[in-house]
Amino acid sequence: MFGFKKKSSQPKAGASKSIGRRIKDLFGRTGANEEFFEELEDLLVEADFGAAAAVELVDELRSRKISDREDAISSLKEILGESLVPAQLDPSHGGLHLYLVLGVNGVGKTTTIAKLAHRWKKQIPGGVVLAAGDTFRAAAIEQLSIHGERVGARVVKQEHGSDPAAVIYDAITSAKSQGEGLILADTAGRMHNRGNLIRELEKIHRIASERLGSDGVYKKILVIDATTGQNGMRQAEIFHEAVGVDALVMTKYDSSAKGGLVAAISRKLGLPFAFLGRGEGMDDLIPFDAETYLNELLASE
Repeated sequence: MFGFKKKSSQPKAGASKSIGRRIKDLFGRTGANEEFFEELEDLLVEADFGAAAAVELVDELRSRKISDREDAISSLKEILGESLVPAQLDPSHGGLHLYLVLGVNGVGKTTTIAKLAHRWKKQIPGGVVLAAGDTFRAAAIEQLSIHGERVGARVVKQEHGSDPAAVIYDAITSAKSQGEGLILADTAGRMHNRGNLIRELEKIHRIASERLGSDGVYKKILVIDATTGQNGMRQAEIFHEAVGVDALVMTKYDSSAKGGLVAAISRKLGLPFAFLGRGEGMDDLIPFDAETYLNELLASE
């Protein structure tokens, strides 16, 4: 993905334990000495915080002069909680909403779009329309069409190889004429030639902003696959730099031993998370809650 190698999904020894449980075990063995802080850095890296974020977190924790295991957990929660802000994406009444769904191939964009359509279709005046903006892959158009039939949402599409910006333009025009309230637009996430992809997204972004108008609500949602590890951080950086990301959805999320990527992205880029995907079902997209996330991530039992 963008030249990155996918991180192995094989767990390391002890990875089945929560981070909080492993921190307690570590503290019980070492106490609050330098060995504890050094091993804590390694633990946080394994939990997908990334090396730079792990060093920063441990430095902050070290400066607080923690006294016991409970203090270590609570201090870490407090530090991480400062940068965690949930994104509110539930469409408001009035005006046309356009949510541009971004992400590299294989992260689950089209499935996430289907889940969002399922979640909101009964709440949106006029209904939900899907836009097949990933014209680079014929399979993506077909997949989105199937999802549209399943969730009862109209699909705007063109031929394979068409201009993606034209699809978005058509979707906005037709949604306005039919009184639909929400467009969920798929986009390409091809792995080769990043420059072409970024230029394509910039064009879509420009067309969407101009055609939607000042009365519309326009959001860019990035989908990240939790199993890609720190590749997800780089993806967030690239897409945010290209078009500005408003919220993230993390798919294949498992809080038992991983999940640090959520906090790392929030701390480094200041981006909020909207949902965590915990399964394949249409109702398995869980709204992100900072307190719940931290309690699960740092559970000590």
